[in-house]
Formats: sequence, C-alpha cells, structure tokens
Amino acid sequence: MKSNFNEIINADKPVLVDFFADWCGPCKTLAPILKDAKSELGDNVKIVKIDVDKNQPLANKYQVRGVPTLILFKNGKQLWRQSGVLQKSELVQLVRSHQ
Repeated sequence: MKSNFNEIINADKPVLVDFFADWCGPCKTLAPILKDAKSELGDNVKIVKIDVDKNQPLANKYQVRGVPTLILFKNGKQLWRQSGVLQKSELVQLVRSHQ
C-alpha cells in the first residue's frame, strides 16, 4: 500500500485521504458526506479511504492520532488536514480552492 499510496498522493489533482476505523461512529457519519462530495466534484478530486487499523505505519507516518482525520494532498504536498466531521459544502469548497 505504501508505494501505491505515494503514487496516489502525487497526482496533479486534489487527493482527499480519509483516515478512518470501522469502529468509529463519526467515521460512519462522514462516509455518506464524502460520497456526496465526490458525486458533486466528480473527477476533480480523488477520495481515498485508509483504515488505520489495517495501515498503522501509514497512519503513524502522517501522525494520525484520531479518526476520522482528513488530509488533502496535491502533487505529493499536504495542503490541509483536519480531524472530525465536516459538512459536504465545506469539503466541496475546500477541494475547489485547491484545484
């Protein structure tokens, strides 16, 4: 996953990474919000979900201490990050500001 992940975040369009866990209530709340944001943004963003329990080295590398944690990358650079749930409108606006 690690080398593949590096290829993914090096894309020239925004890549929103959702670090989540199956047992996390707020993560379950965020899932349909991400899906709705993706349907509105279409191919302008790639959304990647990373299960922190199955990818602990990756979660450690990005210092994910709580879930959900969202990190926005473009060209391999971290542009933004936040822990917790966001509204769809906030996510859409955020991604559009980095296109």
